[in-house]
Amino acid sequence: MKVISLVTGAALVAGTAAAQCGSSSAKADCSWDKDTTAMTVALAEPTMNIVETAAAAGSFETLLAAAKAAGLAEALSGEGPFTVFAPTDEAFAALPEGTVETLLKPENLDTLRSILLYHVVEGDVRAAQVVDLDAAGTLNGQRVGISVYGDGVKVDDANVIQADVLTTNGTIHVIDRVIMPSTSDIIDTAVEAGSFSTLATAIKTAGLVEALQGEGPFTVFAPTDEAFAALPEGTVASLLEPANREKLTSILTYHVVQGRIYADQAIEAGKAKTLQGDKVKITTDDDGVMINNARVISADIDTTNGVIHAIDSVLLPE
Repeated sequence: MKVISLVTGAALVAGTAAAQCGSSSAKADCSWDKDTTAMTVALAEPTMNIVETAAAAGSFETLLAAAKAAGLAEALSGEGPFTVFAPTDEAFAALPEGTVETLLKPENLDTLRSILLYHVVEGDVRAAQVVDLDAAGTLNGQRVGISVYGDGVKVDDANVIQADVLTTNGTIHVIDRVIMPSTSDIIDTAVEAGSFSTLATAIKTAGLVEALQGEGPFTVFAPTDEAFAALPEGTVASLLEPANREKLTSILTYHVVQGRIYADQAIEAGKAKTLQGDKVKITTDDDGVMINNARVISADIDTTNGVIHAIDSVLLPE
């Protein structure tokens, strides 16, 4: 996993400290050292929770209205701690016209809740820790990407414009865009990608579509069309015959693991038990990650009910 030097994010951390002087949620005693050009900030304990702090700021009215509509305001006022990547009112206003109004409709509250939870990380993660990460798991279940550029930090495609707004039950990092999780399940994601048509056909033939569109979560090692094409001539056609459905199902479920397992977690585990019953071996070399003898060519493709890792060979159980 990529490790980012804290020095890279030094300006963000320093700017965060400066922002805390006069913060509405925590009083700060600030002093400036002319020789080291560093600000020392001694923060008193914050007095307001995440929801109260956002309300007092006056620039998160849309976020608060959405959290209330989705039934999350009470939870975000709870014990926590939580870390919230909070889009400003301007961030919501930048969405396509009508988006917010549509999301606030009763029939779309599940989608709204999923989007909002994608902005929340369990635990109290401050700027000094954020700049040391390349991803963070959200309460939505999916991961947000974190990257450092110059003196700034991005969360997916949003810029952190103020960090470490401290509250009694966590930390707020203000961002300039609404970040969006995947809204497609494993099957829809594979179809939309356009490079897994053979896999999609095989899943349909084996009667596994409904299962892989279920709640899960699942991790799928997904062979590309090129991977299936590399099998001996006639193999795919033979597997798609009704008489070989049991064998096809065995092969396909050998590519599926219960749970949402990202690449770094898979590497750490070194192996994973598949739904077929046998285990796959997970290793690394100079060129990346291997699942048995198949190479991962695209990792950590998030979906609503799991994660896909594209591989360049079809895995065959013994």
